[in-house]
Amino acid sequence: MKIYLRILSYAPGLATRLFKFLLFAVLGVVFSAGYLALTMPMLKVLFDSDLSASVPPLPLQVELSKEYFQKIFDHYFIQVVQDFGPHTTLLFICLGIVVLILIGNTFRYMERMVASRLRVDVVKNMRMDIFTKVTGLHMGYFNDQRKGDLMSRFTNDMGEVENSVMNSLKSVLKEPITILVYLGVLFSISVKLTLFTLILLPVTGGVVAEIIKRLKLRAKQSQESMGRIVNILDETLSGMRVIMAFNARNFVLKKIDDETSFHRKVNLSISRKNELSSPLSEVLGVIIVAIILYYGGNLVLGGSGELKPEAFMGFLVFYASLIQPAKNFSNGITSLQKGTIAAERIFSIIDLKPAIESKPGARKLHSFEKEIAFKNVSFAYESETVLKQIDLTIPKGKTIALVGPSGGGKSTLADLVPRFYDPTSGAVEIDGVSLREYDLESVRQHIGVVTQESILFNDTIFNNIAFGLPHVSEEQVMHAAKIANAHAFIMQTENGYQTLIGERGSKLSGGQRQRLSIARAVLKNPPILILDEATSALDSESEKLVQEALFSLMKNRTSLVIAHRLSTIQHADEIVVIQNGVIAERGTHDALSQQDGLYRKLVALQNAY
Repeated sequence: MKIYLRILSYAPGLATRLFKFLLFAVLGVVFSAGYLALTMPMLKVLFDSDLSASVPPLPLQVELSKEYFQKIFDHYFIQVVQDFGPHTTLLFICLGIVVLILIGNTFRYMERMVASRLRVDVVKNMRMDIFTKVTGLHMGYFNDQRKGDLMSRFTNDMGEVENSVMNSLKSVLKEPITILVYLGVLFSISVKLTLFTLILLPVTGGVVAEIIKRLKLRAKQSQESMGRIVNILDETLSGMRVIMAFNARNFVLKKIDDETSFHRKVNLSISRKNELSSPLSEVLGVIIVAIILYYGGNLVLGGSGELKPEAFMGFLVFYASLIQPAKNFSNGITSLQKGTIAAERIFSIIDLKPAIESKPGARKLHSFEKEIAFKNVSFAYESETVLKQIDLTIPKGKTIALVGPSGGGKSTLADLVPRFYDPTSGAVEIDGVSLREYDLESVRQHIGVVTQESILFNDTIFNNIAFGLPHVSEEQVMHAAKIANAHAFIMQTENGYQTLIGERGSKLSGGQRQRLSIARAVLKNPPILILDEATSALDSESEKLVQEALFSLMKNRTSLVIAHRLSTIQHADEIVVIQNGVIAERGTHDALSQQDGLYRKLVALQNAY
């Protein structure tokens, strides 16, 4: 119930909406009960010969009792029969039934519209909350989690919440009202028969409760399996080139067949239990009705007047009408259990506390004035130490290059500057102040990043260059593209700057994608620049164009450059050699080339090729 209420809390104005829903539900049920109640006087008109007798007098004393209201009804009812005749009275009853049905269904429609608005608002706000939370998590989280599982929670689990939880709103909140109203009518007809009926109901409830208990475990398995299926699909579609090259199609097919077979098995078990609950409860319901017919029939046949025939028939009508709401409530609880499992998976993400966020009252970084300093910085991914006591200063306007063997910690060191991660110990400072003291967004506003893999979006060239920057003119975008050596090829595309580039820029070459990434960094115009293997995946011609664009981008900026191609960083103000998480050497290209160290060996190795 706690999770259910939390889901509903995503609807704005929840208290008012629930009040309207319950009000319309109560009115709809009351008018529905009214037209069912008219079946008793209708039976009285058809089968009771005493209606020609004298009109019974009105009771002289007001009482809050069943007998008092029965005497008032009998007085006016028999008066109408004698004044208009049984045929006209029957017509009045039929018209009354139609009117009550119309009014009842009007309120039912209003109740359902309130529920529908509540549902769509909850789903929209929950989706935004998930997306907001995920985009605010630190980079390490995405390294640990399967992307497909995250996508499954955003799509499949949210769909389950919408279908199972929100659609059960009517069953879980409305049907109890229907059940209570109908039970009230049943008690008014015969207390003894109603109590006898209620004794039999826990049998059905116990069976359904056991089914619900078993459904909960299977529902969790189904959601987790769907997450794995989406992850396999995402990896397959992203890596199709490798799958084809290595003839790995059968391997991938077997992998997804195993997972979908497990998902089928779990869902079949869920369906079996779902489908069993309805016929089983129906069989039990029929058995209970047969027992009620026997017991109630004996009360009528006893001749004591405790239960009249028309009252017994009315009791059966209301009891029959009570079965469907009871089944709906039971099915709603079953569906709710399945949906809350999906909601728990969603809330497990929403409740995550970001490992990296701005501290309360953090100061804004308005401008970068002096230097970036790594002071005794160490970093570890869980138990694996990547950086060890790094001391490094990057003065404003200088270019510092990081080189060394793969896995040495170069990219990790660069990732500490925009606070993708925080050091395990030590501090990274800008202008003498630890990054932890600054507002996170204000720090990242001063930093531009160009990576080896060009991260582009399925949008126009214009929107990719202007990404994240509001109110950017076409002239500004074109100027940035020219600096990045991208304007020429952009104008050769079908629609120029409004050309769609496909998913991840698939319609462009590697060099073109990289130049768009550089143009995006140029347009942002950051004082601090991080270049992480920005040219390593390019051919010689593309590298030359990109390198020219990078030199234009780096002018008058503080740059931290990671490069495997050492020819691209020979003009850096300082080259820092990182090996096994520590600074092995540092100096200019000429100075390091004179030493018999790791840098000289790396240069000699690349020159040999």
